[in-house]
Amino acid sequence: MKTLKIAIQKSGRLNEKSVELLKNCGLSFENYKSSLISPVSNFPLEILFLRDDDIPEYVQDGIADIGIVGENVINETEVDVSYLQMLGFGKCSLKLAIPNNSDITQLSELQGKSIATSYPVILKKFLAKNNITADIRTISGSVEISPGLGLSDAICDLVSTGGTLKSNGLKQFGDVMHSEAVLIGRRGIENDPLIIELIQRVQSVLRAKETKYVVLNVEQQNLAAVEALLPGIKSPTVVPLAEEGWAAVHTVIPEKDFWNKISKLKAAGAQGIVVLPIEKIIL
Repeated sequence: MKTLKIAIQKSGRLNEKSVELLKNCGLSFENYKSSLISPVSNFPLEILFLRDDDIPEYVQDGIADIGIVGENVINETEVDVSYLQMLGFGKCSLKLAIPNNSDITQLSELQGKSIATSYPVILKKFLAKNNITADIRTISGSVEISPGLGLSDAICDLVSTGGTLKSNGLKQFGDVMHSEAVLIGRRGIENDPLIIELIQRVQSVLRAKETKYVVLNVEQQNLAAVEALLPGIKSPTVVPLAEEGWAAVHTVIPEKDFWNKISKLKAAGAQGIVVLPIEKIIL
């Protein structure tokens, strides 16, 4: 049987979540912190630990079959790869930022200004789309210090919380793009049976993270009102209790709707609500 190769960050903001995802998919591997290649013992897969900037090209060129990397890196490297699955972690934004005392108030005022960034390709396309010509100054790191050193009038950099901008006397000025981690593959690999199986595992883990398993008790007279609030995966499971006139309802609730649903369930007559985490959901 052939062995697939997946490329993930050796270190950086996506490494820990990528490793966690693969382990939650039931993949068994060790020594990932001390090795560039780690074989998976229970699935035909090898894990390559690389710099994030190298992952898209490794996948495009077929050195790795699939990879986990941020959308920002994919767009910056302009590779030709397939998006197999959005992963929901590593979310951040590529933003424009200017000094707190800057006179710039709107996007068009960047015309003729200098902008420091580690993402010149993405920035160039963004500026062209907005009919702006600016001096793009490519810097490999510590972009946020550029205005303070007089190297640029503005910056374009990744922002998660905004704390780094504030500590360097900068303020957010505009969104260039939003990014999250993506499972990518070389062109045509999406039809490979092993890839299909791996994606199914990934999707089962992602669904579980987005939902809660809920068990509650309700009187028969209130059951219809409670059921109307709980679609479940197909529909709620209703089990009669030993006490006559009562039933237990089993269902799943999306994480984003959880507290709103719980309040409505209580108002509809639900009691003894038990909430449990879900490990996998396989459709």
